[in-house]
Amino acid sequence: MEKWQKDFLELIETAVDEVERLFLGVTTTVETLFELSGEFSEHLHNTIVTEVEQYLADLNDDVDLDSYWHLDDLMDDAEISFPYSVEPTPQQHPACMGCQHYHGQVYGGNLMVCAMHPYGWDDSNCPDWEAEEFEF
Repeated sequence: MEKWQKDFLELIETAVDEVERLFLGVTTTVETLFELSGEFSEHLHNTIVTEVEQYLADLNDDVDLDSYWHLDDLMDDAEISFPYSVEPTPQQHPACMGCQHYHGQVYGGNLMVCAMHPYGWDDSNCPDWEAEEFEF
């Protein structure tokens, strides 16, 4: 074998050795990082999560939830006080169907049918009925 061939083989062997050493170093580093991440996650779970759970438990113990149960009753009362619409039906206020005077708002649980007949008309023909006017 000639000298340049021996030098070339030595160069290849040296390159292979260096690449192998590089891969071993990377493998060692990755294993170390993996172990550290495992330790970190255990530490995180054991300390921080436990501390947060304890803090929330203490906070829950400090707050008297019984004092807030009456707020549901207040909200139910508040919902009744807001007006809402009711449309006339053939069973209830049939004389008002299609009338422009129909108001149909409930205030405090009481229905205001219209200004002329606040409680509605008794039969199906109201003397004050006027067709709705649609504006475009």
